[in-house]
Amino acid sequence: MSFKNFILSKLFFKNLGFAIVIVVGAVLMLLIWMNFYTRHGQARPVPNFIGLTMDQTVKLAKKSRLRYQVIDSIYTTVVPRGSIAEQNPKPGFKVKKWRNVVLTINAFHPEMVAMPNLIDLPKRQAILLIESSGLEIGLLKYRPDLSIDVVIDQQYNGKKIREKDSLQKGSVIDLVLGKGLSNQLTSVPDLLGMKLDPAKDKILSSSLNLGAFEYDNTIKKGADTINAFIYKQNPEFKNDATLRLGSLIYVWLTVDPAKLKVDSTRIVSDTFPVVTIPENKSN
Repeated sequence: MSFKNFILSKLFFKNLGFAIVIVVGAVLMLLIWMNFYTRHGQARPVPNFIGLTMDQTVKLAKKSRLRYQVIDSIYTTVVPRGSIAEQNPKPGFKVKKWRNVVLTINAFHPEMVAMPNLIDLPKRQAILLIESSGLEIGLLKYRPDLSIDVVIDQQYNGKKIREKDSLQKGSVIDLVLGKGLSNQLTSVPDLLGMKLDPAKDKILSSSLNLGAFEYDNTIKKGADTINAFIYKQNPEFKNDATLRLGSLIYVWLTVDPAKLKVDSTRIVSDTFPVVTIPENKSN
């Protein structure tokens, strides 16, 4: 039989049909297997493990058909010691069954850091060293001295602390600074429209302290505290207003732009105030 006659014969079409059925069947079987292997359409949100003890974590992971792995520990006061402090993926993120959730546990014992030596350092350098050492800056206290804005003592809980003494990470350090031999004054900073953290930095750079801060009734959730800005301060900012070094400034915060007074240096947008702040004078 010639090749041409074979191509046109019933036997060829019969074999071709068998081959097509086998290929289609194999493709279908592969798709079914892939669908089962990847559990297509079975993604589920990751539960919130943060704040749970390890026993609670084990039960929740088993109930949610997920695996977990504790890879690190930190120390924080946000959740109880020995409980989950961080997780990845975040709660609500959708994953397939038996996927791995990476967890970070809150250590039972706080991380300790060594107190640096701040004596004779300028204020700004001392603050940077405190923060880079894992500590936090507290009050600026001033006393008569030949130096001005130079550290003459370092304190923790109102008592002198020595270099290399061990402290919990995040401990608050107060600085005693020289104010010269006269009652030196500093300008009142303009804080209106600023968020709290930048305002704290500006207050410290002016050799003053944040006395207290208060949120108004527009603050209803955590995100509001992040977006809140200062709409009132006491003492008020004036070009010629001054305070003694170490004095307190009180501020009030809101998320309502209408509460911010508009003048020639401030423009209030529909969503958030845009404020032109004069540059800080160097200390």
